[in-house]
Formats: sequence, structure tokens, C-alpha cells
Amino acid sequence: MNNLIKRIGVLTSGGDAPGMNAAVRGVVRTAAYYKIEAAAIFKGYQGLIDNDIKMMNPRSVNNIINKGGTILKSARCLEFHSPEGRKKAYETIVKNEIDALVVIGGDGSFTGAMIFQSEFDFPVIGIPGTIDNDIFGTSHTIGYDTALNTVIDAIDKIRDTAISHNRLFFVEVMGRDAGHIALNTGIGAGAEEILIPEENMGLKRLLESLSRSEKSGKSSSIVVIAEGDKTGKNVFQIAEYIEKNMPNYEVRVSVLGHMQRGGRPSCFDRVLASRMAVKAVESLVGDKTNFMVGLKEDEIILTPLDKAIKGKSSINKDLVRVSDILSL
Repeated sequence: MNNLIKRIGVLTSGGDAPGMNAAVRGVVRTAAYYKIEAAAIFKGYQGLIDNDIKMMNPRSVNNIINKGGTILKSARCLEFHSPEGRKKAYETIVKNEIDALVVIGGDGSFTGAMIFQSEFDFPVIGIPGTIDNDIFGTSHTIGYDTALNTVIDAIDKIRDTAISHNRLFFVEVMGRDAGHIALNTGIGAGAEEILIPEENMGLKRLLESLSRSEKSGKSSSIVVIAEGDKTGKNVFQIAEYIEKNMPNYEVRVSVLGHMQRGGRPSCFDRVLASRMAVKAVESLVGDKTNFMVGLKEDEIILTPLDKAIKGKSSINKDLVRVSDILSL
């Protein structure tokens, strides 16, 4: 056990994700369990530069496990990108007698943490919090499961309208670089087609597929599109192309946008965040640094931060096959 760690700082950075508050709660309470103080850093790395820090205890994190977003806030911090900014952040850490840092966020946040660790030899551990599930070293990131359920609920409602009016709906979901949300919700909601960054379906194949569905008797259809789809067209351009070639359908577009990030975290995300938080603090206590906490086959594991950042999450190819089979 590292007896030199008396105070752990915790911050949330990057896009917010449901379950971040559960992770903050887990860090604060695990620290208290090990007789370590917890310092909450507000607005991500900007809080280190601005000295926006507040001490927390187990009572400070009451009733936040069920809340979406992050009570610590998040903000972009261009100043932290510079050596001068990181030096200022380190001076804040020294001033506040913080001995280690838990960073809850995505690969951009982890890149900052890794550079900071290398420059100042300062202990850091990352907890993956992003709805995109696009981080190597974990099967699930915090917020991903909640986002899936939010999207499924929205598509179910959209389908009611599609069926009532014989409409073809294009539903755009988040996923600029990874199609995990689109692929899983598309299957879960019974979408006719799914377009993701990892697979270049092409507009011609999409048109052929929808034409087959129409000829087979389908009077309405749902197409789920990740925002980073490889066709090179945005969702409105795709919808316009299909509408010109399938005049029998009324075509509509629904962009779900930031609603996917909000909402009360699911039970899965609350439990995952809690497990990861405990592992993060115990890793620091065990003198481990420069790692990311992850989930693999229901076990909480550690992955070096550089591998988590440089590695690429991959979609489940079998889900692509399942989607093709069930889209008849």
C-alpha cells in the first residue's frame, strides 16, 4: 500500500456521460474507506489551472448516483495543451497537496493525463466515461448502456409514427468514429438498415435493400445512421437521395443529438461506474499509475493509458451479420 497518498483529486473531462456522477461518488467514498481525502476538481483540466477545487467527503456525494451529467462540470481547456498550462496545473496540485489524480473521460482526456504524468511523474488513473464506447481496453464505457436505452426508446416512438403514416425514417445517432450505438440500437429496435463508420454500405446498396423491403410488403421502414457513416453524405443528403428514387415513401429525418447523453444512468452504468471507481482508487493505493480501468468478460482490468489511447475499439462483426439476416 502506498502510504504517501493522502489526498486524491478527481475530475470529469470531455463530453458528459450518464454514470459519471456514480464514478465520482465511488472515488470519493473509496478514498474515504482507505482514509484518504478526496479533492473535487471542477470543469475538468480548467479547474486545475483556475484552482477551482473543493474538498469532498462521503456525505458530499449523497444522492448523485442516480443523476445524469456531471456535478463536477466539464469544459474544454486549450491552455492545458501547452507546457505552460500544464505547469500551472501542476502548481495548483502542489498547492492543494494532491498526491494522485483520477480522470474520468475519453481518449482526449487520457492523452492529457498521460502527458501530464510523463512531465511531472505524477500518479494518474483513467476511468472511461463516454457514450460512444470507442475506447480500447474495455468492452463498455460509462454511459454507453444508458445511451443505448435512450436511443431505443426514441426509435420505438418514431416507429409508431412511421407505421401510422407509411413513412421511411432516417434516424441519426451519435458515433462519429464508431458505430457501436447505431449497430446495437438498430438491431434492438428492428431497423431495416444500419449505416456505420466501419462498414461502407454505399447509397446504391441502401436503395436496393429498401426497394426489396418495399416490394416485400413493408409500408414503413427505419434506417439508423451513425453520424460518421462512410457514405460521405450527411443524413439529410441520404434522405434526399432515397426520396428521389423511392417516391412511394414519405421520407423523414430525425437527429437525436445530445439527448443521447442525458438522462438517469441505467443500473448497469451505475454498477460499472462504482466498480471502476473502486478499482481506480485501489490501483493508486497499490502504487499503479498511467493505467485506464476497463471491463473485460465481467472482470475489472487495467490497460496502460498509451494502449487505451492508441488502440482502436472494434465492432462485433457477428452483430453486422445478424443485422443483415434480420433486415428482410
